[in-house]
Formats: sequence, structure tokens, C-alpha cells
Amino acid sequence: MAFVDLNSDLGESFGVWRLGDDASLLPRITSANIACGFHGGDPRVMLRTVREAARLGVGIGAHPGFPDLVGFGRRNISATPDEVYSDTLYQIGALHAFCQAHGTQLQHVKPHGQLNNMAFNDAAMARALASAVRDFSRELILIAYGGELLRAGEELGLPIGHEVFADRAYRADGSLVPRSEPGAMIGPDLIAARAVRMVQEGGVQAITGAWVALKVETICVHGDTPGAAALAGEVRTALEAAGIAVRPLREVLGKR
Repeated sequence: MAFVDLNSDLGESFGVWRLGDDASLLPRITSANIACGFHGGDPRVMLRTVREAARLGVGIGAHPGFPDLVGFGRRNISATPDEVYSDTLYQIGALHAFCQAHGTQLQHVKPHGQLNNMAFNDAAMARALASAVRDFSRELILIAYGGELLRAGEELGLPIGHEVFADRAYRADGSLVPRSEPGAMIGPDLIAARAVRMVQEGGVQAITGAWVALKVETICVHGDTPGAAALAGEVRTALEAAGIAVRPLREVLGKR
């Protein structure tokens, strides 16, 4: 039997501002990437999200981003490697505190938005980010979708969760088509079938038509996508109907 994790970004509300439907999304996924207050989230939101994820048995991960609440972490930031390292370590530590308070553990770290995308191409940024994960705990899984971040995580000996995006278009080099470009987002009616094919075929067709081979261990459904909860449910149902078991990431890696 094939195994795969289904992850989503949660806890991205801030103060009175609300984003996504975490309460409906959490029961449908197996791993949650929880914002740590830089691109989204605040201490109250972090507390509530960790508590509910722990109650449901959902794997908990830190979702560090750039200090960019206004841009939701999706703008390029000229951060030095030292800034990336310290900001990432700070955010992991903050979420870890809430996990400890609820008797649960961090499973993984998944960078958010442009921090993730820039680390795909920037070796120094990727090394700084992966070093922060390693220095916090060598047991934490680093979720990466390729490029320099994947390379840095492997070189530092971290367990890696290879991620794919069923709702995003790919370039031929394995990077994501920027959201600002036409065709970057996949239509909701295509996502569930695309997720199944990614697992079964080990890759995806790029926007150019080229085939991109991918290692598929965790599939992301973005929590801020309209109708994300229903979409995650459709993806999970389609995967399970195809004989693919959906489990938290650490369990998936243990099956390999």
C-alpha cells in the first residue's frame, strides 16, 4: 500500500483578522503547519491551533515565515543568513512552547511563502534555515519541495519530507509558477485527481508540458484557498479510494 501525508497551513489569523476555516480543515488533514506570528498567527491563535491539532492526533509543525504581516510573508525580503537563522529558530521555539504545554511534540518544520520559495534557489538562505532546524532538534522533519533547501537539509542530516503541491503549477525545474503569473493556480475541480496521479506516477506535468519527477511524501492543500476544507476532504477521499493510505508525515516516513 502507498502512504502519503496531507498537510495544510493553519493558525494564520491574527488578532481580530480571520483567515481560513481551521476548525473544518483540521479533521481532514494529517499534518498542520502552524504560523508562528511572523507572517500570520499570534500567541492566542497558536495556542488554540496546537490544542485542537493535538486533540485530533494531527502532526504539528512550525510554519516560519518572513516578518511580514502586511504582505502575508509572500513578498521578497532581503534577509541575511543570520536573520533567517535567528528568525527561524525563534519561531520554532515559540511553537514548541505551546506543544510542551499540551503534552505533545513538534513533528516538522515547513517554511512559509517567499521564505520557502527563496530558499529553493538561494543556497545561503537554505543553509541558514536548515541549520536552525538542526540546531533546535535533529529529529525534526524538514519539509521541502526541492532545490537548495532540500540539498541543505540532506547535507545536514535532517529527515526530509518531500512535498508536492496539488493546487499549484510547476515549472520544468521543479519550482512553482509564481502566483503573480497566469496559470499558477490549479482549478479546484482538477486538484483531487491530480493529487492521486502525483502519488501513483511520482511526478507532475510542468506548465511547459515537460514531465517533472517528484518524490511524494506529503501533499499540501493551502489553508487560505477558498473552500480549503471541502477541497482537502475531496483530496483525501480520492486518495483513499485509490488505495493510498493518508497518515501523519512521521508515520509515512517510517513506512519507507
